[in-house]
Amino acid sequence: MITVIGAGLAGSEAAWQAARRGVRVHLYEMRPVRSTAVHRTDRFAELVCSNSLRGAALENAAGLLKEELRRLGSLIMAAADANAVPAGGALAVDREGFSAAVTRALEEHPLVTIHREEVRQIPPEGIVVIATGPLTSDALAEDIRRFTGEEYLSFYDAASPIVTVESLDMTKLYRASRYGKGEGTEYLNAPMTREEYEAFWSELVRAEVATPHNPEDRNVCFFEGCLPVEELARRGPDTLRFGPMKPVGLPDPRTGREPYAVVQLRQDNAAATLYNLVGFQTGLRWGEQQRIFRMIPGLERAEFVRFGVMHRNTFIKSPRVLLPTLQTRRRPTLFFAGQMTGVEGYVESAAGGLVAGVNAARLALGQDPVVFPPETAVGALARYITEADPENFQPMNIAFGLLPPVPGSGGKRERHRRAAEAALRALEAFLPVIEPEPAGVGQEMTVSEATTARKNET
Repeated sequence: MITVIGAGLAGSEAAWQAARRGVRVHLYEMRPVRSTAVHRTDRFAELVCSNSLRGAALENAAGLLKEELRRLGSLIMAAADANAVPAGGALAVDREGFSAAVTRALEEHPLVTIHREEVRQIPPEGIVVIATGPLTSDALAEDIRRFTGEEYLSFYDAASPIVTVESLDMTKLYRASRYGKGEGTEYLNAPMTREEYEAFWSELVRAEVATPHNPEDRNVCFFEGCLPVEELARRGPDTLRFGPMKPVGLPDPRTGREPYAVVQLRQDNAAATLYNLVGFQTGLRWGEQQRIFRMIPGLERAEFVRFGVMHRNTFIKSPRVLLPTLQTRRRPTLFFAGQMTGVEGYVESAAGGLVAGVNAARLALGQDPVVFPPETAVGALARYITEADPENFQPMNIAFGLLPPVPGSGGKRERHRRAAEAALRALEAFLPVIEPEPAGVGQEMTVSEATTARKNET
């Protein structure tokens, strides 16, 4: 038996991987008994920021990581693929359908027992996976701090606003994906003239930001991979035009020319009734968000079903605390997984949960935990968070730079393709080592449920 604390992406994946190997799992989730500042439901694997799992192509590091997870039997990827919404060259999901699929699969698995209660201390005995994420409750966070002997590192993260499609002025928007990827109609685009952009930028840099409730939070740094739009704007008048408002590859079909700047809106649910503002994560006060974002052409009367929010993320100094198996150095029966280990991103969190779940199950079955091959994206990520310089350790998305270099010449795309091929070869050779025994009937049924939960509900 193993205990998994936290039913986010990492905890859900860890519980699934252990259960599909025949190990009984007790999964603890404190919601709805105790909520957080950003969660809105009591479902597992709720996506609180973007609904995008980023690039889908193998030449993209996130795309490679997703393909590895699919081949490893990931519940998160099964649910994501089953609840995908149009997003050009990326994989985005219907939030509710995705979390419903994950929740149902775990609730109906015969080897998973769900406990809706807060865990305030690390269980002193047994095999335990802690995957409580960056919003770990204060009591458990303090116990983790005592266990690790290290102060937490912290940074601010943010989420983008979501608007209703019926409130948008479609005469001012056009449908297109950058460079025509996908069907070419997955995104709504709001073009801006130079005058419109400069007026928007001017208001954005002067807008009032929400003040953190806790005084100690006011000096926490931002994660560079997810900077608030207002912080980007303060770095210069053209920063947004080379970032989330980049017009390259998005010509307006009505003029045949690229606009001076463009705001993209991505479909957020399967019914296509909600859209989120791509790259517009923000910590502005809600009134300021409504005032300034309604300056965007087509959004003058936008109805916001969720404003952008800022929240504090915390992570442990994993290079000092964890082994590449994601076991803690001090206690081999205790694992950490997910964003609190210093990975950044949904898929990266799921990958950490998979590694911890596989190895916790192996330990429960009397087998030795394994280190995933460094040639793979999963293995490279685990290696980074456990072998990086602890004094300069910062959250990290998967990147090809974490994988060993592959011999050969050519451009970046070609090098990435070869690295992806090498990663998948290494994974295929590694799979027989960790593949579970054939699942029983009950387990096979829950795999099916994971991919059809939304259809069953409707």
